Amino acid sequence: MTASTKVVLITGASSGIGAATAMRLANDGHRVFLGARRSDRLRELVDRIRGDGGTAAFQTLDVTTAEDMNAFVAKAVETYGRVDVIVNNAGVMPLSPLAERKVDEWNRMIDVNIRGVLHGIAAVLPMMRAQGSGHIVNLASVGAHEVVPTAAVYCATKFAVRAISEGLRKEATGDVRVTLISPGVTESELAESITDSEAREAMNSYRSIAIPASAIADAIAFALSQPAEVDVNEMIVRPAATVQ
Repeated sequence: MTASTKVVLITGASSGIGAATAMRLANDGHRVFLGARRSDRLRELVDRIRGDGGTAAFQTLDVTTAEDMNAFVAKAVETYGRVDVIVNNAGVMPLSPLAERKVDEWNRMIDVNIRGVLHGIAAVLPMMRAQGSGHIVNLASVGAHEVVPTAAVYCATKFAVRAISEGLRKEATGDVRVTLISPGVTESELAESITDSEAREAMNSYRSIAIPASAIADAIAFALSQPAEVDVNEMIVRPAATVQ
Protein backbone atom coordinates (compact mmCIF):
# COMPACT_ATOMS: atom_id res chain seq x y z
CA MET A 1 0.00 0.00 0.00
CA THR A 2 1.49 3.33 -1.08
CA ALA A 3 1.43 6.50 1.02
CA SER A 4 -1.42 7.87 -1.09
CA THR A 5 -3.52 4.70 -0.80
CA LYS A 6 -6.08 4.82 1.98
CA VAL A 7 -8.29 2.29 3.73
CA VAL A 8 -11.80 3.68 3.30
CA LEU A 9 -14.93 2.47 5.11
CA ILE A 10 -18.27 3.26 3.45
CA THR A 11 -21.67 2.80 5.06
CA GLY A 12 -24.84 2.49 3.01
CA ALA A 13 -22.65 1.07 0.26
CA SER A 14 -25.15 -1.28 -1.39
CA SER A 15 -26.57 1.30 -3.82
CA GLY A 16 -26.62 4.92 -4.95
CA ILE A 17 -23.95 7.26 -3.63
CA GLY A 18 -22.36 4.59 -1.46
CA ALA A 19 -21.89 2.14 -4.32
CA ALA A 20 -20.67 4.86 -6.69
CA THR A 21 -18.18 6.05 -4.09
CA ALA A 22 -16.90 2.52 -3.57
CA MET A 23 -16.34 2.12 -7.32
CA ARG A 24 -14.64 5.51 -7.70
CA LEU A 25 -12.32 5.16 -4.71
CA ALA A 26 -11.38 1.58 -5.55
CA ASN A 27 -10.60 2.74 -9.08
CA ASP A 28 -8.37 5.42 -7.55
CA GLY A 29 -6.41 2.68 -5.81
CA HIS A 30 -7.87 2.89 -2.33
CA ARG A 31 -8.82 -0.20 -0.35
CA VAL A 32 -12.53 -0.07 0.40
CA PHE A 33 -14.47 -1.84 3.13
CA LEU A 34 -18.20 -1.73 2.54
CA GLY A 35 -21.15 -1.96 4.90
CA ALA A 36 -24.93 -2.09 4.46
CA ARG A 37 -27.86 -4.30 5.40
CA ARG A 38 -28.20 -5.93 1.96
CA SER A 39 -25.30 -8.37 1.90
CA ASP A 40 -26.24 -9.75 -1.52
CA ARG A 41 -25.80 -6.30 -3.07
CA LEU A 42 -22.50 -5.83 -1.25
CA ARG A 43 -21.19 -9.18 -2.46
CA GLU A 44 -22.03 -8.28 -6.06
CA LEU A 45 -20.34 -4.89 -5.71
CA VAL A 46 -17.20 -6.36 -4.15
CA ASP A 47 -16.99 -8.95 -6.93
CA ARG A 48 -17.32 -6.18 -9.51
CA ILE A 49 -14.59 -4.08 -7.91
CA ARG A 50 -12.25 -7.06 -7.65
CA GLY A 51 -13.02 -7.98 -11.25
CA ASP A 52 -11.88 -4.49 -12.25
CA GLY A 53 -8.63 -4.97 -10.35
CA GLY A 54 -9.58 -3.12 -7.16
CA THR A 55 -9.36 -4.13 -3.52
CA ALA A 56 -12.63 -4.49 -1.63
CA ALA A 57 -14.27 -6.42 1.19
CA PHE A 58 -17.57 -6.11 3.04
CA GLN A 59 -19.50 -6.88 6.18
CA THR A 60 -23.24 -6.66 6.75
CA LEU A 61 -23.95 -3.54 8.81
CA ASP A 62 -26.86 -1.96 10.67
CA VAL A 63 -25.66 1.55 11.49
CA THR A 64 -28.39 2.02 14.10
CA THR A 65 -26.58 -0.23 16.59
CA ALA A 66 -23.24 0.83 18.05
CA GLU A 67 -22.24 -2.81 18.51
CA ASP A 68 -22.69 -3.49 14.79
CA MET A 69 -20.67 -0.42 13.88
CA ASN A 70 -17.87 -1.34 16.27
CA ALA A 71 -17.75 -4.84 14.79
CA PHE A 72 -17.70 -3.38 11.28
CA VAL A 73 -14.71 -1.18 12.08
CA ALA A 74 -12.94 -4.02 13.89
CA LYS A 75 -13.37 -6.28 10.85
CA ALA A 76 -11.94 -3.57 8.60
CA VAL A 77 -8.87 -3.33 10.83
CA GLU A 78 -8.56 -7.12 10.82
CA THR A 79 -8.78 -7.10 7.02
CA TYR A 80 -6.55 -4.14 6.15
CA GLY A 81 -4.64 -3.30 9.32
CA ARG A 82 -5.93 0.25 9.80
CA VAL A 83 -8.69 2.75 8.99
CA ASP A 84 -7.88 6.05 7.28
CA VAL A 85 -11.33 7.25 6.19
CA ILE A 86 -14.95 6.60 7.01
CA VAL A 87 -17.73 7.80 4.72
CA ASN A 88 -20.91 7.97 6.79
CA ASN A 89 -23.34 7.66 3.92
CA ALA A 90 -26.21 5.48 5.16
CA GLY A 91 -29.52 7.37 5.19
CA VAL A 92 -33.28 7.08 4.76
CA MET A 93 -35.86 9.63 3.60
CA PRO A 94 -39.51 8.61 4.22
CA LEU A 95 -41.04 12.07 3.74
CA SER A 96 -44.53 12.98 4.97
CA PRO A 97 -46.40 15.95 6.44
CA LEU A 98 -46.06 16.21 10.21
CA ALA A 99 -49.85 16.00 10.51
CA GLU A 100 -49.69 12.40 9.26
CA ARG A 101 -47.89 11.53 12.51
CA LYS A 102 -45.72 8.79 11.03
CA VAL A 103 -43.77 8.50 14.26
CA ASP A 104 -42.13 5.18 13.39
CA GLU A 105 -40.74 6.74 10.23
CA TRP A 106 -39.52 9.78 12.16
CA ASN A 107 -37.70 7.51 14.58
CA ARG A 108 -36.20 5.51 11.73
CA MET A 109 -34.75 8.69 10.22
CA ILE A 110 -33.35 9.74 13.59
CA ASP A 111 -31.83 6.29 14.13
CA VAL A 112 -30.21 5.95 10.70
CA ASN A 113 -29.43 9.54 9.74
CA ILE A 114 -28.21 10.83 13.11
CA ARG A 115 -27.34 7.88 15.32
CA GLY A 116 -25.75 6.09 12.39
CA VAL A 117 -23.35 9.00 11.85
CA LEU A 118 -22.59 9.27 15.56
CA HIS A 119 -21.92 5.53 15.79
CA GLY A 120 -19.51 5.81 12.86
CA ILE A 121 -17.66 8.70 14.44
CA ALA A 122 -17.47 6.99 17.83
CA ALA A 123 -16.11 3.78 16.31
CA VAL A 124 -13.22 5.36 14.38
CA LEU A 125 -12.27 8.54 16.24
CA PRO A 126 -10.12 6.99 19.01
CA MET A 127 -8.17 4.99 16.43
CA MET A 128 -7.64 7.99 14.17
CA ARG A 129 -6.48 10.11 17.08
CA ALA A 130 -4.08 7.35 18.20
CA GLN A 131 -2.54 6.98 14.72
CA GLY A 132 -2.34 10.75 14.28
CA SER A 133 -4.40 10.93 11.11
CA GLY A 134 -7.82 10.22 9.69
CA HIS A 135 -10.67 11.65 7.66
CA ILE A 136 -14.38 11.55 8.51
CA VAL A 137 -16.75 12.28 5.62
CA ASN A 138 -20.41 12.78 6.52
CA LEU A 139 -23.21 12.87 3.95
CA ALA A 140 -25.87 15.49 4.61
CA SER A 141 -28.16 17.01 1.96
CA VAL A 142 -29.33 20.33 0.61
CA GLY A 143 -31.95 19.60 3.27
CA ALA A 144 -29.28 20.54 5.79
CA HIS A 145 -29.56 24.11 4.50
CA GLU A 146 -33.30 24.55 3.96
CA VAL A 147 -36.62 23.06 5.06
CA VAL A 148 -39.45 22.19 2.68
CA PRO A 149 -42.95 20.80 3.29
CA THR A 150 -43.08 17.04 4.07
CA ALA A 151 -39.35 17.08 4.88
CA ALA A 152 -39.33 18.64 8.36
CA VAL A 153 -37.96 15.59 10.16
CA TYR A 154 -35.63 14.58 7.34
CA CYS A 155 -34.22 18.11 7.17
CA ALA A 156 -33.87 18.14 10.95
CA THR A 157 -31.71 15.01 10.78
CA LYS A 158 -29.53 16.55 8.11
CA PHE A 159 -29.24 19.84 10.02
CA ALA A 160 -28.03 17.64 12.87
CA VAL A 161 -25.40 15.96 10.69
CA ARG A 162 -24.19 19.40 9.63
CA ALA A 163 -23.97 20.54 13.27
CA ILE A 164 -22.20 17.35 14.34
CA SER A 165 -19.70 17.74 11.51
CA GLU A 166 -18.97 21.36 12.39
CA GLY A 167 -18.59 20.50 16.05
CA LEU A 168 -16.21 17.67 15.21
CA ARG A 169 -14.18 19.97 12.99
CA LYS A 170 -13.83 22.54 15.76
CA GLU A 171 -12.80 19.85 18.24
CA ALA A 172 -10.19 18.39 15.89
CA THR A 173 -6.56 19.18 16.58
CA GLY A 174 -5.36 18.94 12.99
CA ASP A 175 -4.93 15.17 12.99
CA VAL A 176 -8.48 14.29 11.89
CA ARG A 177 -10.02 16.00 8.89
CA VAL A 178 -13.79 16.48 8.58
CA THR A 179 -15.78 16.88 5.36
CA LEU A 180 -19.52 17.44 4.98
CA ILE A 181 -21.02 16.66 1.57
CA SER A 182 -24.53 18.00 0.88
CA PRO A 183 -25.98 16.48 -2.29
CA GLY A 184 -28.86 17.98 -4.17
CA VAL A 185 -31.16 15.75 -6.20
CA THR A 186 -29.10 12.68 -6.99
CA GLU A 187 -29.98 9.41 -8.68
CA SER A 188 -30.54 6.92 -5.87
CA GLU A 189 -33.08 4.65 -4.19
CA LEU A 190 -33.61 7.13 -1.35
CA ALA A 191 -37.12 8.17 -2.39
CA GLU A 192 -38.32 4.56 -2.46
CA SER A 193 -38.79 4.69 1.32
CA ILE A 194 -41.57 7.32 1.00
CA THR A 195 -44.91 5.75 1.98
CA ASP A 196 -47.02 8.93 1.89
CA SER A 197 -48.61 9.08 -1.57
CA GLU A 198 -48.66 12.89 -1.89
CA ALA A 199 -45.08 13.22 -0.72
CA ARG A 200 -43.99 10.47 -3.13
CA GLU A 201 -45.74 12.18 -6.06
CA ALA A 202 -44.17 15.53 -5.18
CA MET A 203 -40.73 13.94 -4.86
CA ASN A 204 -41.05 12.22 -8.22
CA SER A 205 -41.64 15.62 -9.79
CA TYR A 206 -38.84 17.21 -7.77
CA ARG A 207 -36.42 14.49 -8.86
CA SER A 208 -37.15 14.92 -12.57
CA ILE A 209 -33.71 16.51 -12.92
CA ALA A 210 -31.02 14.64 -11.04
CA ILE A 211 -27.26 14.28 -11.16
CA PRO A 212 -25.64 10.83 -11.18
CA ALA A 213 -24.37 9.34 -7.94
CA SER A 214 -20.90 9.40 -9.49
CA ALA A 215 -20.93 13.22 -9.16
CA ILE A 216 -21.04 12.89 -5.39
CA ALA A 217 -18.40 10.18 -5.50
CA ASP A 218 -16.17 12.58 -7.44
CA ALA A 219 -16.64 15.24 -4.73
CA ILE A 220 -15.67 12.76 -2.03
CA ALA A 221 -12.65 11.65 -4.03
CA PHE A 222 -11.57 15.29 -4.38
CA ALA A 223 -11.73 15.87 -0.62
CA LEU A 224 -9.73 12.70 0.06
CA SER A 225 -7.07 13.58 -2.51
CA GLN A 226 -6.00 16.82 -0.83
CA PRO A 227 -2.65 16.97 1.00
CA ALA A 228 -2.67 16.47 4.75
CA GLU A 229 -2.51 20.20 5.48
CA VAL A 230 -5.72 20.87 3.47
CA ASP A 231 -9.10 20.19 5.04
CA VAL A 232 -12.08 20.47 2.67
CA ASN A 233 -14.86 21.08 5.18
CA GLU A 234 -18.05 21.44 3.19
CA MET A 235 -19.37 21.00 -0.35
CA ILE A 236 -22.86 21.37 -1.82
CA VAL A 237 -23.23 19.45 -5.07
CA ARG A 238 -26.47 19.75 -7.05
CA PRO A 239 -27.86 19.86 -10.59
CA ALA A 240 -26.96 22.97 -12.56
CA ALA A 241 -30.26 22.94 -14.47
CA THR A 242 -32.61 23.38 -11.52
CA VAL A 243 -33.25 25.81 -8.68
CA GLN A 244 -32.97 24.22 -5.22
